[in-house]
Amino acid sequence: MNTNEIIEDVNEVTTEEAEQEEDFISEDKIVQVVSFSLLNSVEYGINILSIHEILKMCDITRLPNTPPFIKGVINLRGNVIPVVNVRKRFGYRETKITDDSRIIVVGINGKLVGLLVDCVFQVFRIPLKDISSPSDLIEGVSVEFIQGVARMKDGLIIILKLDNLLFAEEYNIDETLT
Repeated sequence: MNTNEIIEDVNEVTTEEAEQEEDFISEDKIVQVVSFSLLNSVEYGINILSIHEILKMCDITRLPNTPPFIKGVINLRGNVIPVVNVRKRFGYRETKITDDSRIIVVGINGKLVGLLVDCVFQVFRIPLKDISSPSDLIEGVSVEFIQGVARMKDGLIIILKLDNLLFAEEYNIDETLT
């Protein structure tokens, strides 16, 4: 599945479906997750209902006095939105932007935010029974960024908890970017 097909899949999710879905772990039997990578061997996922669109790399304007993981802001059809470098947010070293790099635009608490990732893979339909909470897997694992871990045929997908990823209390991001 190429990036254009992924973007088409994301755009097919309607606003009505998003309003009906309170949280991706609900009473529904299947969850749709867009997967992406930061490191070649680690695959992450975001609930498709949180995604507004997936963009190819564009010009990012740096801002002074922002947390290190805020890459800057972009102009998205007249809306200025912050871009979070997910690699830096997770404490990984920053790498070069490539042709595969993407910005996943997500909506959290009424705000649009871009997530800079290395590569977007595909949309997975995952049965809820195949998703475990991180605390069930290993004691002491921080659940700050992790909503759950999906068991797939070819490995695991770490499903992210976007609220904490974007607006953590240790940085007053809301005030910095407004």
